[in-house]
Amino acid sequence: MELHDVWFVLIAVLWTGYFFLEGFDFGVGVLTKLLARDRREKRVLINTIGPVWDGNEVWLLSAGGATFAAFPDWYATLFSGFYLPLLLILVCLIVRGVAFEYRAKRSDDRWQTNWEHAIFWCSLLPAFLWGVAFGNIVHGVAIDADKEYIGGVLDLLNPYALLGGVVTLTLFTFHGTVFVGLKTVGEIRERARKLALRLGAVTAVAALGFLLWTQADHGRTAGAVLLAVAVLALLAALGAVAKGREGWAFALSGLTIVASVAMLFVSLFPDVMPSTLDPAWSLTAANSASSPYTLKIMTWCAGIATPVVLLYQGWTYWVFRKRIGTHHIAEAH
Repeated sequence: MELHDVWFVLIAVLWTGYFFLEGFDFGVGVLTKLLARDRREKRVLINTIGPVWDGNEVWLLSAGGATFAAFPDWYATLFSGFYLPLLLILVCLIVRGVAFEYRAKRSDDRWQTNWEHAIFWCSLLPAFLWGVAFGNIVHGVAIDADKEYIGGVLDLLNPYALLGGVVTLTLFTFHGTVFVGLKTVGEIRERARKLALRLGAVTAVAALGFLLWTQADHGRTAGAVLLAVAVLALLAALGAVAKGREGWAFALSGLTIVASVAMLFVSLFPDVMPSTLDPAWSLTAANSASSPYTLKIMTWCAGIATPVVLLYQGWTYWVFRKRIGTHHIAEAH
C-alpha cells in the first residue's frame, strides 16, 4: 500500500472519530430544545458534555490539518468550492463554544435564553451541513481540468446531499439522546429513552434510504457489508434502548456512525473528490497527494502524537464518567 493510500485511510479514521464524538454533543445541543423542559434540565444536558465537547473538536482540527498536509489539492478544491457552507460551520462552532462559556456569566433571563438559542442552532446547523458536504464529496461535484470547482452554492443542494444532511442530523441527535440516557438519572433519563425510540425509527428510515442510494451508485462489496453493519447496529441500538441498556445502546449507535462513515469513504476510494464533468478530472488519492517524503515525515509524527491524544482524551472521559441529574444542579442566584 502506498503512503497516499495510508493517509486516505488515516483521514477517514479521523473523520470517523470526529463524527462519533462530536456527533453526540451536537445531538445534546439539539436536545436542549427537544428534551429539556426548564433551565435546570438544560444545565444538566450541557453539563453532560461540558468536560469533553472541546476535546472532541480536536478530531476536526486533526482531520483538516492532515488533509491540508497530505492532500493539498483536495484541501484547496474542497475549501474553495465549499467555502460558504464550511464557513457557516466554522462560525457555528465558534459561536457554540462561546455560548457554552458565556451562558452562565450573567443571571439575566434574556442573556441566558439568547445563548441557549445559539447552542441549539449552532448544534443543529453543523450536524446538517456536514451531511450535505460529505454527500457532495461522495456523489461528485463539477471539477474542471484545472482541479477547480466551477459550480455554485445551489449545486451543492442536490437531493442526495440534502438526504445526507437529514441522516447526519437525525443520527447525531439519536446518538446524543442515547448519550443523555447514559449520563443522567431521574425523569430526564426516562424521557431521553422514550425520545430515542422515536428518533431511532426516523433515523433508520432516512439512513437506510441514503445508504442504499450510495450502494446503488457505487456497488462495492465492502460497501454492502458496511451498509448491513450500519443498519443492524442501529436496529440493535433501538432494542438496547427499549431494554434500558444505555451502555450497549450508545456503543451500537456509535457503531452505526462508524460503519456509515466507513461506507462513504469505501465508496469514494480511490477518488477523494469525483468530477461530474469528466471522470479523468477527478481528484484521486494519487494525483492530489503531497510528495512521498512529506507523507513519510507526517507518518512518523502521527505515530508519536496519536497515542498521546487518545490517552488523554480517554482519561478525560474516565474522570467524568458518572451520571448527573437535576439534584446536582445548584439553584441559580
